[in-house]
Amino acid sequence: MTPPRWIIHLPTTLTSQDEAGALAVTLRDSLGHVTAIDFGETTLSEEDRQFVRTRIWCDARLDGAGRCRRRDDHDGLCAPTDDRSAAG
Repeated sequence: MTPPRWIIHLPTTLTSQDEAGALAVTLRDSLGHVTAIDFGETTLSEEDRQFVRTRIWCDARLDGAGRCRRRDDHDGLCAPTDDRSAAG
C-alpha cells in the first residue's frame, strides 16, 4: 500500500478561469524541475465551488516521451509539448 499524497490548495486573487490557467502554466514553466509537484494533475475551481474542478492538462502517458502537456480538451494527438492554451 502506498502512502496518501498531499494536495496543496493555493488560492489566488484572480477572477477569471483564463487568468488562473495562465498562472498555472507559469508555475509549471518555472517549477517544472521540482519532482515533488505533479503539474499534470492540476485543476482549477471557483473559491466557493471547490468541489467542481476543471482539469487543465491532458496528462495522458506517451510511449517513451513522458506525458501529454497539451490542454485537457485538445484536438488531435497527444504531445509532450504544450500548446500554450491553459484553460481551454
